[in-house]
Amino acid sequence: MSTSIQTPSSPVSRALTGAQVGIPPRHMNFRFPETAERYFAFNNNALASQLFVVFSGIFPPGERFFMESVRHFRERISDPVLRAEIAGFMGQEALHGREHDKLNDYFRARGLDPDLPDRFVRFGLRQLERFAPRLQLACTTAMEHWTAHLAEQWLTHTEFAATSDAEMLKLWYWHAVEELEHKSVAYDVFEQVGGTLAERRAAVAMLLVFMAPPILGSWLLLMAKDGQLGNWRENARGIKALFGRDGFLTAVFKSIPDYLKADFHPSQQQTMALEAEWKQRLFVEGGMLSAEFSNRQAVALAS
Repeated sequence: MSTSIQTPSSPVSRALTGAQVGIPPRHMNFRFPETAERYFAFNNNALASQLFVVFSGIFPPGERFFMESVRHFRERISDPVLRAEIAGFMGQEALHGREHDKLNDYFRARGLDPDLPDRFVRFGLRQLERFAPRLQLACTTAMEHWTAHLAEQWLTHTEFAATSDAEMLKLWYWHAVEELEHKSVAYDVFEQVGGTLAERRAAVAMLLVFMAPPILGSWLLLMAKDGQLGNWRENARGIKALFGRDGFLTAVFKSIPDYLKADFHPSQQQTMALEAEWKQRLFVEGGMLSAEFSNRQAVALAS
């Protein structure tokens, strides 16, 4: 659903960039606190914190899968705006993987294990790679939809913000804003290359078979490895924080049926005001990420 920003009287003289279409790759240099609690989310809750270890462990291989599924069709896209959006999407996803690799190093140094979910999810992704490229792209569009709703929770869930490590939150906030900025790109490519509702529905089934078990299984194994499975009181608190009426993941699960509708498009998740608010809070001079945002001037000049 991209539309060209060029007019007939002003032909494109050179390729647009991701920054020019609102998807700028922002280089970050996060530093993580040595004094943080081992369990850094929801007031030192092991169940919730280990879920974020799972998320960080699976993002680097998952984002590589996303990029490759889009890259396969890039040369078939003629719209200059969508091509620029693809470039921005690729840049943002590559940088997300890089920063999560750094966070995973931090977790390892503190005795947490992002490698276990990484291994499990790589196995699931290898199964997806056996399918036709357009089905792989459909899987990416489904995962991008869920990740965008997860990103909205990162930015709006007040309990998460109030009860989690402030320095750790910086990475999740940056990641969340950029997920919302590029949430439509893979889907627009999917539509441009003839993707169908049947393929989208097949993708959901594929993800339930090949991705849900590695994610859930690695989460439970991390809890067992840490000796926390029998901590009933804390686990009940974590389950309520994640899956309760106003739980962190509750709204994400509620969004799943939207993806299966015939008229679905990611832009139906209206987050432009939220993105604008957080870009002001994070990325302007003197903002929350002013010290970490190493190419702020370059992004401003390119926009």
